[in-house]
Amino acid sequence: MNRPQATITVWGDFALFSRPESKVERMTYPVPTPSAARGILASIYSKPAEFYWQVQRIEVLKPIRYVTFKRNELKSKMPRIPTANPMASCLIIEDERTQRQSVVLQDVRYRITAEIVPRPEFHAPAAQLYNQFERRAKRGQMFVQPVMGTREFPAYFEWGSSGEEPIAEDMDLGLMLYDVFDLKEWKVGKQAEPSVSLFRAVMKQGVIEVPPFDTSSVLKPGRGDTKC
Repeated sequence: MNRPQATITVWGDFALFSRPESKVERMTYPVPTPSAARGILASIYSKPAEFYWQVQRIEVLKPIRYVTFKRNELKSKMPRIPTANPMASCLIIEDERTQRQSVVLQDVRYRITAEIVPRPEFHAPAAQLYNQFERRAKRGQMFVQPVMGTREFPAYFEWGSSGEEPIAEDMDLGLMLYDVFDLKEWKVGKQAEPSVSLFRAVMKQGVIEVPPFDTSSVLKPGRGDTKC
């Protein structure tokens, strides 16, 4: 089924697309994950009950450059459930602070192409959703500030293709994180349980082609997908 495609150009000073295997010292993938690209699109326009974003292509428009940061982070999370003791619902920053090394990308610019996949319950034409996204992107509207993988690194965007050529570089990226949720199953808030999926990522002349989520090229937990 042919659906309208949406293309935006995004850029930022830094980016951190964390590899799941580096839990302590944060290490970035050299390119955005489909999950990160979907998050940027959803920050501009998202109606999870009506559709989900299917990223199709990620183009790297600037050379891949790394830089190392040492940042202060917290070792614990804020308690979700308030208690009678106010101090038990707080974190003492001085006790929980730790320094961690982060390897991030510097001066990044990408072109993301995706399609809107309506859910079965949504009966209007997909073009209706696409037109709403186009209007928002052209006006610079957003639900929340898009980020390059983490909230410390904001992402800026513009509608359409800037006409720039991707970098002339090939890279076999191996198994890469595809998404942290099951895109076919929509649940609200805390009901949305994580469901990590992977795919074999290959960059050819600066372009990563992303397979559809419901194909066997995407490895999902509890399924017999073996193609990668």
